[in-house]
Amino acid sequence: MELNGAEILVQSLKQENVDIVFGYPGGAVLNIYDAIYAQNYVNHILVRHEQAASHAADGYARTSGKPGVVLVTSGPGLTNAVTGIATAFMDSIPMVVFSGQVATQFIGNDAFQEVDSVGITRPCVKHNFLVKDVKDLAETIKRAFHIATTGRPGPVLIDLPKDVTVATTEFKYPQKVDIRSYNPTIKGHSGQIKRALKMIKQSKRPIVYSGGGAVIDNASKELREFVSKLNLPITQTLMGLGAFPASGEQFVGMLGMHGTYESNMAMHDSDLIIAIGARFDDRITGKLDKFAPYAKVVHIDIDPSSIAKNIPVDIPIVGSVTDVLTEFLGLMAKNDYSPNPTDLENWWNQINQWRAVDSLAYKKDDSIIKPQYVIEMLHKVTEGKAIVTSDVGQHQMWAAQYYHFDQPRQWINSGGLGTMGFGLPAAMGAKLASPESDVACITGEGSIQMMLQELSTMLQYQTPVKVVNLNNRYLGMVRQWQEFFFENRYSMSYMDALPDFVKLAESYGHVGMQIEKPADVEGALIEAFKMKDRTVFMDFLTDQKENVFPMIASGAAHNEMLLAGRDEMKSTHDDGMSLV
Repeated sequence: MELNGAEILVQSLKQENVDIVFGYPGGAVLNIYDAIYAQNYVNHILVRHEQAASHAADGYARTSGKPGVVLVTSGPGLTNAVTGIATAFMDSIPMVVFSGQVATQFIGNDAFQEVDSVGITRPCVKHNFLVKDVKDLAETIKRAFHIATTGRPGPVLIDLPKDVTVATTEFKYPQKVDIRSYNPTIKGHSGQIKRALKMIKQSKRPIVYSGGGAVIDNASKELREFVSKLNLPITQTLMGLGAFPASGEQFVGMLGMHGTYESNMAMHDSDLIIAIGARFDDRITGKLDKFAPYAKVVHIDIDPSSIAKNIPVDIPIVGSVTDVLTEFLGLMAKNDYSPNPTDLENWWNQINQWRAVDSLAYKKDDSIIKPQYVIEMLHKVTEGKAIVTSDVGQHQMWAAQYYHFDQPRQWINSGGLGTMGFGLPAAMGAKLASPESDVACITGEGSIQMMLQELSTMLQYQTPVKVVNLNNRYLGMVRQWQEFFFENRYSMSYMDALPDFVKLAESYGHVGMQIEKPADVEGALIEAFKMKDRTVFMDFLTDQKENVFPMIASGAAHNEMLLAGRDEMKSTHDDGMSLV
């Protein structure tokens, strides 16, 4: 059967079981849009900005576990999408992006709406392709999906010159591809796994440090069994939340810059770190030469380039988290690798003393809404079962600290790149991936205005999301750093001339609410979530001076935290706490 390139693209998507594409049309991709018009299997979501297309595809992928798919035109269509592509790349999210390109004979001639898509995206994709012959298109698409979804996942770009979408050839979609230079290691080295178990058995103060890899690889079941059988404390990164339940007794909280006192102190004092699908990024480690000074490190990751990249590793294990943990569990079923019970009891006693500090406590006020309280009430009203997306800033950290995620793929946020504007389109993608779930977007008045136009898309495609806007009239995290480190010089962090968010939401056809009193918070959330088929924008006017605690200042160690929650700010040290 002969098809043109545009038809081959659509039929290839069908072969990959892609049912949703996020995109925006333009001259270089009109043949593809015509092919989409002629069929009814692949549904297209018309976003209002190409950055939103990549964020929505990202949210769809994180929620469903399937690759997100993006279609944009050449030039500004592609460059607008780059921020979302980079966001997915930093967080290892599977995505395939199709970008239109000028006809092959015009490439390099500065044609209308021409950019070097391959060159621009090279630093922020797992791989990219420029297709110059329609005969290569089907196999290239197969390769792209294979690369995007295997090994350490990530975005893959296919750049499509306009003449390639017009040309015809016989269509045959390959069942599999063989890429000699790309063979990710899935199964961990059995000798290294046995060494790691022996090291666990010999440890006195072990801790499991789990990251986004456990979520991406669907390893939650194996992780929970591994931690429970050995009775180990576990801390998780911002990206890893939900893989082990926050309500679990062994969970000591998120770690890092805004992690709990007990998680950071346990990491600092541990003698063995079992890192599972985590990359030891700077927000976790703080100052490298002060990081976990007493600990040996076992590092499990599917990406060999991530192992020992930032922190020296004693036992590296390259492989998928699921496969490696399965082998761990198989060996544990035959032999006891638990640490000495007395040592473990002493370790837990110490951790429980740190827990007693209650580092997430905050001072409640009946006269002004505390942002932490809004998140606590959101958790209560949704019974902790909502899919929660966030933008980036203080509200993101409060969501991570106070929502208490018990399931994987429930927490959708931009961890690595820290992209403001991510939350709303990601929530739309999450809702399309899981229509029966309640979806909440936690945002701030700064972030929400970066992708606010997607309220229009959400009306058109009926993706009811509950927007929780923690409005403190500041770029909150910028203001917090300016307070702590720039002597209260609030340079360009105050958000003046804000819109009336209630009227704005209503103008887009949605429901708007403004909440000013703490006594009204729970009721507003209950009312909003009762409206199952409506997007509701809740504008919570919150305390302008509230800060995120705990906090590890840039360059400090894990045991040098700023704490709040009593009557004063405190700094922690090896042997206790002292006033700043």
